[in-house]
Amino acid sequence: MIIETLPLGPIGTNGYIVGDEATGKAAVIDPGDEAPRLLAAIARLGLTVDQIIVTHAHFDHIGGVRGLVDATHAPLLIHEKELPVLDVASERAAALFGITVPQPPKPDRLLREGDRLTFGGQTFRVVHTPGHSPGHICLIGDGLAFVGDVVFQGSIGRTDLPGGDHETLLRSIATHILPLPDETVLYNGHGPVTTVGHERRTNPFLMSLRAR
Repeated sequence: MIIETLPLGPIGTNGYIVGDEATGKAAVIDPGDEAPRLLAAIARLGLTVDQIIVTHAHFDHIGGVRGLVDATHAPLLIHEKELPVLDVASERAAALFGITVPQPPKPDRLLREGDRLTFGGQTFRVVHTPGHSPGHICLIGDGLAFVGDVVFQGSIGRTDLPGGDHETLLRSIATHILPLPDETVLYNGHGPVTTVGHERRTNPFLMSLRAR
């Protein structure tokens, strides 16, 4: 499996290129900005994008979607409950943060809890993890998970944006993240990778939670 991490945009959101060496195919997860930089990295790796997956539609995770879709014609995937957020992504970014974000196209596939996606040479399970955003998803594979803005090293996602809810986020973490093996690597939306075990032991937001 090839995993290339690119901190993108004004706040360094982690965008991921996840490729399969055997097939040369790749998924791009959370192309938050700088589509030309993403495309250059994809070309350098010798990969072809066959799916673009958005964990949630906040501006810092979707700013490069339009450019990537236009260049690759790869299908865009997002959870069905995040569609209303995606529909106003550009408008909301301008209103709340005073920035301009290209409005993404309509998604080609709406994801649901329990769907399976194959990329990087393995199959990932789609889990619905609301709290940071209503239709936020995590992608859980064998020994690793792409968790967007659900949990970070030493912190968790903010819940003060429209559609956020602190208790719902904690419930998502307890239900879907904490039951994973301690060695599971968490590729998150901001900052360095971490593991379930490290966060279970040291993250002040998680130390009092129990897996459900």
